[in-house]
Amino acid sequence: MSLFAIVRPLVFALDPERAHRLTIAALKRLPGRAAQPKNPALAITLAGLTFPSPVGLAAGFDKDAEVPDAMLGLGFGFVEVGTVTPLPQAGNPKPRLFRLAEDRAVINRMGFNNRGQVAALARLTSRRRRGIVGVNVGANKDATDRVSDYVSGVRLMAPVADYLTINISSPNTPGLRALQSGDALGELLDAVTPVRAPSGPPVFLKVAPDLEPAEIDAVVKTAIGRIDGLIIGNTTLSRPSLRSPDSGEAGGLSGAPLAGLALQRLRDFRSASGGTLPLVAAGGIETAEQAWERIKAGASLVQLYSALVYHGPGLARTITRGLPALMARDGFTTIAEAIGSEAR
Repeated sequence: MSLFAIVRPLVFALDPERAHRLTIAALKRLPGRAAQPKNPALAITLAGLTFPSPVGLAAGFDKDAEVPDAMLGLGFGFVEVGTVTPLPQAGNPKPRLFRLAEDRAVINRMGFNNRGQVAALARLTSRRRRGIVGVNVGANKDATDRVSDYVSGVRLMAPVADYLTINISSPNTPGLRALQSGDALGELLDAVTPVRAPSGPPVFLKVAPDLEPAEIDAVVKTAIGRIDGLIIGNTTLSRPSLRSPDSGEAGGLSGAPLAGLALQRLRDFRSASGGTLPLVAAGGIETAEQAWERIKAGASLVQLYSALVYHGPGLARTITRGLPALMARDGFTTIAEAIGSEAR
């Protein structure tokens, strides 16, 4: 029995948000180190960056950039911190985080709670850069000009980020997802583009899994030539059949029930883009088989978060170790060869 299996009942006895804060506090005690890949065939180059493995940590776990190196040391090929906003904000009223244990799922309505970009900048500036760490930037809830919030975030965080993610996919900041529409998205990306230094970090766009086909086509058309990749996606407002008592709570659903929708949206974006935009898959991934399925469907990278709640901190290593056997089974020698093979 793993150590996590022993401590999980104790963790689950705590309020989810308190348990998360205690986890962050414990991770701060771990030595920071970037895990070196044991199999170079797992490395993938995307937007000028070479990721040692395609398995990364999604934004939301380390909102304030407190433990990126500890998470790299747990076997993640890359870590995305944030979402960080220009000004600190408390987020939505508590309770706002719910475990749906019977469904291996989570509902959250956190609302971009974070200590602000200046605080995150200081922490990231003081670390010795090792391993790939991306920074996810958002807009403050009460901002009168959200486009300006994204512009300032890209400008401020670029010096400490290996890549930047523009997050317009959260369902917990009213009106934020409206920036995914054609004209609004074009204005946002046109404003961000001049801020990017030619030698600066690549910029990804994180979109919701709840977009409809026409909206997907519009996002792809607007994004091509303006950004370096799309992250598909975030939590969903939809509600599949769930068993947990808290399944009716408002907020975004993540975890195992999201897997089918997230996979379909990845396929939709791959089809709409024809493989011209690099894609990062997130949502419901908890096994090597699921990660491999996303890669073959078109993802260059995959990201985890909610699955850690149910499978523990060793999950990234478990998935990474499982990929080579799946590659060999299907006749691939590198991750790059397999990307989008399902569609070819």
